[in-house]
Amino acid sequence: MDQISDLNDLRLFAEVVERGSFTAAARGLGLQTSKLSRRVRALEEELGVRLLNRTSRSLSLTETGRRFHQHCLALVAESRAAKEIVDQTRTKPQGTVRISCPVALLSMGIAEIISRYVRENPQVQVLVDATNRRVDVIEDGLDLAIRVRPPPLEDTDLAVRQLGLSSFVLVASPDLAARYETPTSIESLKGWPTLSMANNNEQYIWNLADPNGNVASLMHQPRLATDDLASLRIAAMMAIGVALLPRELVDEDIRAGRLKWLLPDLRTTPGLVHAIFPTRRGMVPAVRHLLDSLVAGFENPNRKV
Repeated sequence: MDQISDLNDLRLFAEVVERGSFTAAARGLGLQTSKLSRRVRALEEELGVRLLNRTSRSLSLTETGRRFHQHCLALVAESRAAKEIVDQTRTKPQGTVRISCPVALLSMGIAEIISRYVRENPQVQVLVDATNRRVDVIEDGLDLAIRVRPPPLEDTDLAVRQLGLSSFVLVASPDLAARYETPTSIESLKGWPTLSMANNNEQYIWNLADPNGNVASLMHQPRLATDDLASLRIAAMMAIGVALLPRELVDEDIRAGRLKWLLPDLRTTPGLVHAIFPTRRGMVPAVRHLLDSLVAGFENPNRKV
């Protein structure tokens, strides 16, 4: 026998010793005295030793029982300490939160929201996996993953909370725009150098809608294709080509004049920025409060994201 089959019997034994009788211990535990007595006797039989000397009027520990009792007290104390740790994590944010987020979304303001949250919650550690790959929340051991997808979102057994919307707009550097006539439609961008997100089939098509929902398309061959939005933004500012980038990513560049917004009446269907996580039940405060911070960050009219 490597270990005792039911560790709860150690707690019951310690309670009997502490209370001084089976009757008092059973009353404190909310058990029947006969059931408590059977549990302690079964423990003795499993161990193959007598722990208690019983008479009709008194109860005392054997020498083995006395030494065994000391270990039981230590186990009970550790159990209470473990329970206190869980109780603390359920009442205030603390502990480690593991999340994943696309690189571009981090640079669009989510990194700022997370940093502000960490500053306001000094007992929380946030581990961020900055990646553009599709992660598996369960297999990768994540508390939540942030994604952006076109609607409608796919069915999933995971819990989902929408954070906000993100749409893409056409931008070019002022130097590049000065070389061509001002475009009046997406078709008038034919002949302009372009940039694009990479894809597997190497078919590059922009689909943009006007305020009435009419969709126009342009097939193009980009000079640079990559799955890193930050690289496309830099290339656009260097006048290498026109880029279709998240509005939130290039807002400051447009205001500062580093980029020019082309065809402002056209944009992609907004993508849904959302967080997915294993379940809403039993969510610890550290995760729940971070999720609330992300939602509040998107609702803030002065937000970057």
